[in-house]
Amino acid sequence: MIRKHNRRAAKAAFSIALGVALVLGLAAAAPAADTQAAGAKATPIIVGTKNFPEQYILGQLYKQALEAQGFDVQYKENIASTELIDTSLRSGKITMYPEYTGIMLSVTFKRKTLPKSAAATYKLAKKLYDKRGQTLLRQTPFQDVDVLAVTKATAKKYGLKTIRDLRKVPNLDIAGFPEWETRWRGEIGTRYGVKGFDFVPLAGISAYTLLDQKKVVAADVFTTDPQLLSKKYVQLRDPQNMFGFQHVAPVVDKKLVSEYGAKFTSTINKVTKLLTVKAIAAMNRAVGINKKDPEDVAAAFLKANRLT
Repeated sequence: MIRKHNRRAAKAAFSIALGVALVLGLAAAAPAADTQAAGAKATPIIVGTKNFPEQYILGQLYKQALEAQGFDVQYKENIASTELIDTSLRSGKITMYPEYTGIMLSVTFKRKTLPKSAAATYKLAKKLYDKRGQTLLRQTPFQDVDVLAVTKATAKKYGLKTIRDLRKVPNLDIAGFPEWETRWRGEIGTRYGVKGFDFVPLAGISAYTLLDQKKVVAADVFTTDPQLLSKKYVQLRDPQNMFGFQHVAPVVDKKLVSEYGAKFTSTINKVTKLLTVKAIAAMNRAVGINKKDPEDVAAAFLKANRLT
């Protein structure tokens, strides 16, 4: 059964990537009595997302799947970085959002050392959230890890294969989201001896555009970026696993689980189960390359997989 679901998920995402017409599914199911059992006092389901397209897709997938099952969902997209969206979660401005398990530990909980397996990463993160009044639902089959990339020409010129090799590059500059400098500049120096480089924060321009225009030597990107499918870029290996394991798991206020029950959690977990690397990369391509709306991409994926 798992293989059947995965094939169906990949097929649906592939169709989206090829630009097949998107059809919005109508949420025909009436609200189940237990979903609104707490009445007006129920904790609101407020789905938040961080500030990049993959997050918009994930947010829409969970939002629309829940709405199709009769849940009343509020949606807050493009909140900001992990640090800020976690503040929103703790203050109740949102009550769930999709997060990356390694980021949970390194950024949210300030862990300097990370577990050596994906399962241990998830287990520790869940334990830490539990102490704060949140919990984690199922994690995705795919993981989306930070990776330093260079163009193939740059890799050949300097003999770049691993992050450590960046020490060979004169006048090194690295582009990335603004928060990357705070999170990783010290780590990349300590672990790999890459120091003294210029950091170029991304502001309204793609890291890949900066690489293509030779405005930076290297850029922090993500392993599910559709641009990496082109073979135009070289991903530098991270032998020390500096960036950790990065499966996605919805962080959910425990009150939602207790108030809305198994129907709520199973709806979210059914979506998560379908999110393979091929599926998310295809949806990322549809949004990032083909410029389709994340809402429409998510709707087509859910409809194709009979979740709406």
